[in-house]
Amino acid sequence: MREDITPQLRERAQLIRERIVEARIGGRFWAAGADNVWDQIARGERLAFAGDDERGLLALIAGASVDWTGPGPFADIAHSPDPDALDRAVTRWLIDGADYRDPFSGRPVAIEAAIDQLAFWRQAIDRNRGLVVAAGIARWKRREVEAMLWPGDSLVFAGNAADAVGAALRGGGEIAVWPSKAPRGLAEEAAAHGVNVHPVEDGFLRSAGLGSDCHPPHSIILDRSGLHLDPTRPSDLEAMIAAPADPALLARAERLMRSLVDAGISKYASGGAPWERPVKDRRIVLVTGQVEDDLSVKLGGAGVEGNLDLIRRARATEPDAWLVFKPHPDVDAGHRRGAITDAVALRHVDQVVRDVPMASMLDAVDAVHVLTSLTGFEALIRGCDVVTHGQPFYAGWGLTRDLAPPIERRRGHNVTKAQLVAATLILYPRYLDPVTKLPCSPEILVERLAAEPEPRETLLTRLRRLQGRLRRTLSVAGGRA
Repeated sequence: MREDITPQLRERAQLIRERIVEARIGGRFWAAGADNVWDQIARGERLAFAGDDERGLLALIAGASVDWTGPGPFADIAHSPDPDALDRAVTRWLIDGADYRDPFSGRPVAIEAAIDQLAFWRQAIDRNRGLVVAAGIARWKRREVEAMLWPGDSLVFAGNAADAVGAALRGGGEIAVWPSKAPRGLAEEAAAHGVNVHPVEDGFLRSAGLGSDCHPPHSIILDRSGLHLDPTRPSDLEAMIAAPADPALLARAERLMRSLVDAGISKYASGGAPWERPVKDRRIVLVTGQVEDDLSVKLGGAGVEGNLDLIRRARATEPDAWLVFKPHPDVDAGHRRGAITDAVALRHVDQVVRDVPMASMLDAVDAVHVLTSLTGFEALIRGCDVVTHGQPFYAGWGLTRDLAPPIERRRGHNVTKAQLVAATLILYPRYLDPVTKLPCSPEILVERLAAEPEPRETLLTRLRRLQGRLRRTLSVAGGRA
């Protein structure tokens, strides 16, 4: 006997069918070619399935013709005179016949939420299509990088230019490379063989611990147009910032900003005790130190000659302010260049601050002076005045006071903070849940960082910190000598 289907169930089944087709999920949707039924449908191939093959149900949902090679429930649907047969099958097999859970919380969810999650993963995989090789990726972070760059097939890690280009040619694809660790001669070798190379960098919500301490990243960016650190060339991020955003995305960006502020999250840390304003009757201005040989400084430094030059310029711009200098944590840890002794810094600033969470400071200061630091972007989110002495990705959009030369004509129009955040934190990066090691949304990562603000220690991170302390001690000793 045929089961009745209510108008409400029929409508829900039809909406689910539409969403499945739109998202192209089900079956081996992550695979490319013959294993992916959605690719077969898109190519107009003749489909042949056994009557109990679930791919046959997907084909029916997509409205494709199927040659049934044997009996089964899905072949019965195709041969049924009942106009509601497919909606009944969707209700029976997909709505009532399965339980769905959120992969990050483990809580039960409706099929619609499960479809949305699978659609997100499908989009993540599609963004990575064509990548077959990763180069310049340190071993201690390969697991995380591979999860965020997974193209639906294996990703080869190459240690030199010849191996990288050879693997790309064999796989018929492209290379992702960490620019500062790129194998010698990679650009030339790839160009000679017509292989595209795309830069990969840390994302803007990276981790609870420092990358220089070998804490693996929870987010990365890959740019197919250029590099967001390079103001002389267009980039995917620049195009995303300039593009019109739909209202739903902007509302999501507003919520994300509030979550970041409420949780006290910045690129490397979250939480921490509030930082107290040192004086009450003066404008408090934070100057953030940077790694002096960082790629963003090399490309976008606009002639500023290191951290000492930056604080001198900040003092000249803010002669009456209470200037606070915060050295970069990688420099303080002894891993990177850019150290200034406190005695030298205090000739130009009123205070040097360490071991205070950046988010806590940004909640208390009136303004921030930066070269190209991400701190300027984080300060914008928190409503601070931001003065840029270099040319970071967030300069030139009408949100900052820019002292460096203007960035050509590509950034000639103003955008809102929500537009900037939507592009920078939602559309551009790839995120990884540190708990499940699954690709996730920025909202999930914010939840994780807020729940566990202190980084997990490993033998590698402890050894790396010891190495940094030794370098710092030797540097100080060498300076005294």
